[in-house]
Amino acid sequence: MIVLLSIVTGVLFATGLYMMLRRSLTKLLLGLLLLANAANLLIFVAANPVKGRSPLVAEGARALDRSSADPLPQALILTAIVIGFGVLAFAVVLFSRVFMNTGSDDSEQLTRTES
Repeated sequence: MIVLLSIVTGVLFATGLYMMLRRSLTKLLLGLLLLANAANLLIFVAANPVKGRSPLVAEGARALDRSSADPLPQALILTAIVIGFGVLAFAVVLFSRVFMNTGSDDSEQLTRTES
């Protein structure tokens, strides 16, 4: 399972980078989205996911049981999702403004900087 997830992560990174190198700003946005998802999957795969109980410390105990899931990757992935969404929302607004001002989403045609 880890090997399959690693291959999927690599394909997502490769596809995201390929899309970001295209001339269209729409494809750049899709590449950015793929890279954000690939980063989330990379954190998940690097954490070596195993089945376990909830990472809650029992009352009176000083540490987690050995059979509990690691909470750090979950927190990192949640943070990466929020940051990725914020960056994507900013990029969508920025690119829509560029399209409204220039009338094109081709990065080679974006030579005019002022209206």
